[in-house]
Amino acid sequence: MQKQQGFTLVELIIVIVILGILAVTAAPRFLNISGDARASTLNAVKGSLESASALVYGKAIIAGVQNNATGTVTDAAGEIATAFGYPAATVAVMGIILDLDGDDWTVAAVPASDPASVAITPDGTAYTATVAEACQVLYTQSTAALAKPTIVVQSAGC
Repeated sequence: MQKQQGFTLVELIIVIVILGILAVTAAPRFLNISGDARASTLNAVKGSLESASALVYGKAIIAGVQNNATGTVTDAAGEIATAFGYPAATVAVMGIILDLDGDDWTVAAVPASDPASVAITPDGTAYTATVAEACQVLYTQSTAALAKPTIVVQSAGC
């Protein structure tokens, strides 16, 4: 009589259960889709800030306030405070130039920052000074004539 070769149904089920457990625990580490989406959105906000800053600076040149430490330019959305021709780092100014949805984004002043800075964070996150935990765009206003504002994406915590 020949002995049959193969796996029993119990052995197959045990292997499938083990593979399922490995997939559930390991897959989220490799597939961080929501974190990647947030990081990409932060990069889009950075691009919007850069474009808006350039437009405001162009208006400041026309108004002749590009070399002033403080000034304002008029836009269809309202008065925009400037620092050396670029948008000032205030919550009100960011609200005007970015027009972000308040349900999806939070714009907050960075505490005790010199020069003035604001943090733009997606819903569900808040400003943090710890870069490894941050999911935010930091906008630091211009500090001198011909000096562009600093815009930094921190997405390690997304």
